[in-house]
Amino acid sequence: MTLSVEQAEIFALEALGWLLGNEELLPVFMGSTGVGADELRGNAGDPAFLASVLDFLMLDDAWVVGFCDSVGVPYDRPMAARMALPGGAQVNWT
Repeated sequence: MTLSVEQAEIFALEALGWLLGNEELLPVFMGSTGVGADELRGNAGDPAFLASVLDFLMLDDAWVVGFCDSVGVPYDRPMAARMALPGGAQVNWT
């Protein structure tokens, strides 16, 4: 599935919302990225930041499953969204 940049950003915002509501995982995200509460709000519209949210989410299959199940999407949707955001294009070594 190919997503537009806008669809990918909306999806990543959903993932950010899911992280914000996850009391166990949010501190892990904030600690691993070094982002503070103010930066979470301020960077929510930045496509590169949203890409980092999806990068973090995809570090653990259980997180992907938990998020995708909560919003009712296929498990490959985070990767499809990530590919549409900055730095997500597939590299072809030819």
